[in-house]
Amino acid sequence: MDDPQPLFTVVTVLYGGGVLIFAYLIRGIAGFGSALIAVPLLTMQWPLALAVPVVGLLDYVASLSHGLKGRRLVRWRDLLPLLPFSFVGVQAGLFFLKRLPTAQLAVALSIFILAFAVYSSLPLPTLRGSRRWAAPAGFMGGMVGALFGTGGPFYVIYLTMRGLEKSEFRATAATIFIFDGAFRIISYLLGGIYGRDTMLLVAFGLPLLAAGMTVGGRIHLAIGREQFTRLVSLILIGSGVALLIRYGGF
Repeated sequence: MDDPQPLFTVVTVLYGGGVLIFAYLIRGIAGFGSALIAVPLLTMQWPLALAVPVVGLLDYVASLSHGLKGRRLVRWRDLLPLLPFSFVGVQAGLFFLKRLPTAQLAVALSIFILAFAVYSSLPLPTLRGSRRWAAPAGFMGGMVGALFGTGGPFYVIYLTMRGLEKSEFRATAATIFIFDGAFRIISYLLGGIYGRDTMLLVAFGLPLLAAGMTVGGRIHLAIGREQFTRLVSLILIGSGVALLIRYGGF
């Protein structure tokens, strides 16, 4: 994983920088979604096993920023049931990350992204459900997050089912990502996944994260949620199709 030659070229640095700024601009607006955008786009130039832990650590910094600011709005009674299942899911994801080929993981990621993009763009009725849904949502969020850095959709669907108000939703989602991110980072460290290249890319990405989230935060209230959801869905469909073409043998 620590082979600097294909990573630190003018093309990969400029491309990776642009992807990170755009992903964290989206994160600044919505409070989530950075990994869903960054991971598939980064894997067009970076190895998947490198992109996932880099984005995971950057996302943790972003979650701390949002979560600490909105800590008074967190709905703990809906968040706490997720945590034990998320932890178990992270361990399952780490197990598969070390054992499955990159191509298989990338194809699975592309299918997952396309499914979520289609789901987000459909005019489906608002879902409602009990806290019992914390078990599958927590497990799948942790496992998919460990594999692809993109477990957020499962948490988002669960919080949507619980009917949180907009500000509560944003603060609670960010706090979930703090716990989920901590589980993943500790597991990555114990598994020896964080190496020299990973930390160099994280250092490179931190100022880009700050810039993207600052701008995104300023336009948070200026864009309609429906317009934003459609835009992100289109972006996700494009990145999912690109991954499927590259790794699916089409």
